[in-house]
Amino acid sequence: MSFKDLKIIKPLLRAVAEAGYDNPTLIQEQTIPLVLEKKDVIASAQTGTGKTAAFALPILQLLYDRQDAPKKGKTVKALVISPTRELAQQIGKNFKTYGSHTNLKSTVIFGGTGIEPQIDMLTKGVDIVVATPGRLLDLHKQDQINLDHVEILVLDEADLMLDMGFIDDVRKIERLCPEDKQTLLFSATMPFKVEDLAKTILNSPERIEVTPTSSAAKNVSQVLYYVPKKNKIELCLHLMRNTIKGSTLIFRRTKFGVDKLEQTLTTNGYKVERLHGDRSQNERQSALNKFKHGEVNILIATDVAARGIDIDELDAVLNFDLPSKPETYVHRIGRTGRAEHFGKSYSMCSADEKAYVQNIQHLINVQIPVEENHPYPLNPKEQPIVHKKKGSKYKKGRKGDGSKKKKKRWY
Repeated sequence: MSFKDLKIIKPLLRAVAEAGYDNPTLIQEQTIPLVLEKKDVIASAQTGTGKTAAFALPILQLLYDRQDAPKKGKTVKALVISPTRELAQQIGKNFKTYGSHTNLKSTVIFGGTGIEPQIDMLTKGVDIVVATPGRLLDLHKQDQINLDHVEILVLDEADLMLDMGFIDDVRKIERLCPEDKQTLLFSATMPFKVEDLAKTILNSPERIEVTPTSSAAKNVSQVLYYVPKKNKIELCLHLMRNTIKGSTLIFRRTKFGVDKLEQTLTTNGYKVERLHGDRSQNERQSALNKFKHGEVNILIATDVAARGIDIDELDAVLNFDLPSKPETYVHRIGRTGRAEHFGKSYSMCSADEKAYVQNIQHLINVQIPVEENHPYPLNPKEQPIVHKKKGSKYKKGRKGDGSKKKKKRWY
């Protein structure tokens, strides 16, 4: 499915393409059509699943026909409430990116910074406001923001908002907006308090869930890193130093890849063993025993070699290369998080592996959260490297260069 299939208008499609996104994520596929139909939505989705675009794109589209300012000036038609200033800034940035080919104006308001520039922006007139609850209520108290024309209200990270004690503020803000507004609620988890809030402020909402409900991921947290192919080894070392702890099983696609990574990690002072088809049964058993008994804490393997091996209490799985078959991914990450233990799965994806990610997500019905905060990010516009096959140096036909020049021959 492409963004075009979701009936997104051309100015937004252009902005999405310029941002380097080709296809919608699971949460976007399911949410965008419902928002465009002006339905209330309650969505369970983690950070990193692309949920900001899931509400930003349809909001921009719904407001597009009224993007030019009337004589009275622009009024706030969409309001997004976010628990933290960092998140609010990120959402505001997304609205600016996706709305770059429209005349719709958005602004971000949050505490801990000067209030005057924010009042100034509101006075000039905006269509969309992204705000933290405290500062929004301050501005409303000072009569600096009017919420009488809000058509769409978004509550993002609702569970975090409740944890931070914003429940009363959220209810107050909801009451300040018109009764007939469309409300969208997003939350990573759905505790009782979030369900209770949803019941009181949403009107027959559609439910969407793209969090780990799959049996493949019951006790395993999953995370995805987009990285250029040439930087995978550097990112692997970075993760080993800073993020991945304990016994780790690393999967590579080829025997050569296993050997190469083993050399690099050993050179960097890690205790490593390897498993692949070219090693004898004794060597493989020895490698496995060392790993099981904690003599080494990193085991690098191909899928073929890893079949059927049983390792208790494995802390993490790292997919150095993503598998082309989504079932293999499920099999790999199922090595950790066994018998009531909790495990972690890390996957590195280069430009030529993006299609594998989509297939995996469709199989497990989970949007794997993306970690963008690392030293080797992949440019979203980067295209896979295509290795062209060179033809034979012998040209078709049997004539040599001499005969082509019609040279006189001695015979």
